[in-house]
Amino acid sequence: MDVARIEIRLTPRAGVDAFDPAGPDGILRARVRAAPVEGAANEALLRLVARTLDVPRSSVHLVGSAQSRRKLVAVEGMTAEEAHRRLRP
Repeated sequence: MDVARIEIRLTPRAGVDAFDPAGPDGILRARVRAAPVEGAANEALLRLVARTLDVPRSSVHLVGSAQSRRKLVAVEGMTAEEAHRRLRP
């Protein structure tokens, strides 16, 4: 089974849950309304990824950087190329 690993720079406490164009470093950027308290922003990011990719939330996992703005997210059942293509705004 394919597992896509995607690096995302997360901005919590934004006005909307959305993806932004990649920054100059090439890393995909996302904004969520949730505050970074007790994992709420991380959970909001995982729900945003699942909704945008149209996959079950249970297929999306945070595999690294839970305390940092740069997150590593794994998506089961999808290649990295397909995930990146579908996540770009």
